[in-house]
Amino acid sequence: MARVNGKVGIIGWGVYIPRYRIKMEEFYKVWGFDESIPVALNMYEKAIAGPDEDTITIGYEAALNAIKRAGIDPSQIEAVFVGTESKPYAVKPSATVIAEALGITPKTTAIDMEFACRAGSEGIRNGIGLIMSGMAKYVLAIGADTAQANPGDVLEFTASSGGAAYVIGPGNEAVAVFEGVYTYVTDTPDFWRRELSPYPQHGEGFTGEPAYFHHILSAVKGLMEELGLTVNDFDYAVFHQPNGVFPLRVAKKLGIPKEKVIPGLVTPWIGNTYNGSALIGLAKVLDEVAKPGDRILVAPFGSGAGSDAYSIVVKEKIMDVRNKAPTVKQYIERKTYISYAQYAKFRNLIKRIPEA
Repeated sequence: MARVNGKVGIIGWGVYIPRYRIKMEEFYKVWGFDESIPVALNMYEKAIAGPDEDTITIGYEAALNAIKRAGIDPSQIEAVFVGTESKPYAVKPSATVIAEALGITPKTTAIDMEFACRAGSEGIRNGIGLIMSGMAKYVLAIGADTAQANPGDVLEFTASSGGAAYVIGPGNEAVAVFEGVYTYVTDTPDFWRRELSPYPQHGEGFTGEPAYFHHILSAVKGLMEELGLTVNDFDYAVFHQPNGVFPLRVAKKLGIPKEKVIPGLVTPWIGNTYNGSALIGLAKVLDEVAKPGDRILVAPFGSGAGSDAYSIVVKEKIMDVRNKAPTVKQYIERKTYISYAQYAKFRNLIKRIPEA
């Protein structure tokens, strides 16, 4: 447990969601899935990275929006963390490319991080530590993915593309401050991808209760116990969103009404962006409904498995920066539908043999 006590906060936030969308019926038409599956998952459509998009371009666009809201010179950022499980390069950091493109280099720390869907949250947690220790004034934390799914696997309904970025800095400059963060991790094999394997595998029996629900519930309960808070102290709650159902279900287990979750629920319309998932949900709450004095519960989750739980209190400055960059809603509404064939081409599922 780290008590932050408002000393560190969010200076700016930003997202990027690719414009291409594929509807759920495309998957059950091609693979013969039962039409009830996307209904059970509360899924309508998902976002797909275009042929010229990857984690780096998505992270860059999200970071650019976060810096616009922060209103700082990028050269003041002293650390860049990129959390992803879909790096464009097997050996070469994405963080250096993004930092260079934004004008942050060379006097900076740049690190790629990995913990399934929780790596972007790791970047925020590490940023809090750097700022509290005095080793940095501003930190950029990015969570972005172009999530993979084995064709014909049920994971195809949800695995999508998108990302979010947060500029973390001193609490007295922040639009929202961190009260504390609690982390809970175990070795739970619910989801993995081995070296050279093109697609991840998932242990169906471990995905729900032992992994997602156990870790989020443990992190949230630990946070509330340490801070002396109850669920009634939170105005909004954002959880990792592997589908459109699990966040509502974990909220019910905690006694949180769905009305506090729905404002940040984005997966039914853009899919599970993995490292962007909970962070895009938080951005939507900051974009649209959060008011000065509101307290937000945020609990990202990563398979393997672990969860962070943050208590965030909104400050007056949020009203001044909301409109300085595109919102989550604007990105969701900016869309072009594609077929399964186009999706397969964009995601490189079709292997074309070059002519001799």
